Parts: sequence; structure tokens; C-alpha cells
Amino acid sequence: MPELPEVETVRRGLAPTMEGARLERLELRRPDLRFPLPRDFAARVEGRRIEALSRRAKYLLIDLEDGATVIAHLGMSGSFRIEAGAATDMPGVFHHERSKDEKHDHVLFHLERQDGPVRVIYNDPRRFGFMDLVHRAELDDYPAFRDLGPEPVGNRLSADYLATRFADRSQPLKSALLDQKVIAGLGNIYVCEALWRAHLSPTRKVSTLVTKTGKPKPELTLLASSIREVIADAIEAGGSSLRDHIQTDGTLGYFQHFFRAYDREGRECLTDGCGGTVERIVQSGRSTFYCRRCQK
Repeated sequence: MPELPEVETVRRGLAPTMEGARLERLELRRPDLRFPLPRDFAARVEGRRIEALSRRAKYLLIDLEDGATVIAHLGMSGSFRIEAGAATDMPGVFHHERSKDEKHDHVLFHLERQDGPVRVIYNDPRRFGFMDLVHRAELDDYPAFRDLGPEPVGNRLSADYLATRFADRSQPLKSALLDQKVIAGLGNIYVCEALWRAHLSPTRKVSTLVTKTGKPKPELTLLASSIREVIADAIEAGGSSLRDHIQTDGTLGYFQHFFRAYDREGRECLTDGCGGTVERIVQSGRSTFYCRRCQK
């Protein structure tokens, strides 16, 4: 499933085409994706100008001029591609090429721009993605957003904040970091990478990173900065190129070439002077990759 850097890459790829364009027609080729599409979806958005594209956690937000917002989630295999005449671009980044099979084109945004018409097409072979339509003023109360923690970018994600969430808790560190109520948009890949950078074991109890007075220990300060840095690096690289994800311009991302822990089972740890080996364990049904020699 796309993580935050992949969705941010998609947003950046779509924004130049969609922002400022008028949505002349919304073509719905089926009534549902993972869930039924919004009632009267096309009638409620056609003719509106697209003001901005933004992102919340792993969700793409398309803001319209009348205050409505289209919420889009890519699920496991969803992607957008841009078609203008004979040209085709696809934003996003994954290891295996995403589908361009037209039988999986489910939602088509027919846009009118100053330089002519363009189509933005949502393709989703597995149909695990979904779209919804809400008023912008009600976004904070949307079920998927209501209890989200801060984004793993910017200064809101700090060691002091994490200390308030980790104090007196015995939860394993990895599962705590995957909790969207703690950090929004952080997924399995980047948790593994951040923990490797911070030299912390995924099985360590979160309370051990907090002092008895509730202050963050130095290890927690390093973890907070490691999370921010790995997300920034992944966004800069265009995502992780895992499975089906591919950019709007059709190119693959390159962050997978910089993995230090994720998917490196049995390979030498890349921490200078470590000499250990990356292992794979299963936590809550998900693969975790780490080096037990240098991650304590």
C-alpha cells in the first residue's frame, strides 16, 4: 500500500495539471471501488474549478472552488495517469509497473485548461482504493482524519511529543510508530528505515525511551529526527518503487536503492563497524527488518 512519500509524489505530479483546471466532466465507469462512490458524485463536482491538491497522511485531497473536497485513497494498486492528446504521464513510484489496462480505468476527470483539454484517469485493478466527497470545513471530522496524529514532517513531530505518547506504555516501538493516532501516514517501510537510522530495536518497549519525569531520552530525540529525515529523503527520491506504484510521469522512484534495513534479510548491516546481519521478524502479521547487533 502506498505510504506517505508515494502519495506526496503523486500529489506533486498531478498538481501542475489539475490545479486551476475546470472539471468539465467526471466519467464514472462503475458505481463503486472499495466502497460505493459518493451519491450524485459527477453532478456535485462537474463545472467546478480545482483550487488545490493537498495531502493528509496517505490520502490525496482535491479541493474544489465551492468548498467541496474529493478524498482519494490509492489502496493497493490504484494510480493516476495524465493524458493530453497522444501524451501520457503517470505520477507515483513503485517497483513493478502500474496498470495501464483501460479495463481498469474506473474514474476519469475530464479537465479544461487554458492550454486545452486533458484527462486525469484513475486506474485500479484490485479496486482497494476509494473516493469520497466532503465539505472542506468538515475534513477534521471525517472518520479517517478525526484521530490522526501529526504528520512525520515539520516540527510538530518532536521528541517531546513522542514522550507524551510513550510514557508508561509497554507497547513495542514498531507497533507504536505504525499507530496512525500517534503519527499520521507512517508505514512499515519507513518505520523500519527510521529505526535502523536511530539504532533502536523494533521490539523495544516505548516507555524505555522516556525518563521517569516524562522527558525524552537522547535515543527518542534521535528517533524523532530520523523519522523526519527518512520521510524527507524518500519524498526527494520520489518514493520507494515498491510493487505497483509508479509516478505520474511514468518513472520509477529510487528510494528503494537506499534501503538500509527494509527487505534486506540475510544481508550485512550497513552501519559502520557493525558487522551484523539484517534479520526478518514478524510483528502483528507484518514483516520487520532490523539488525539486532546495532539496534538496541
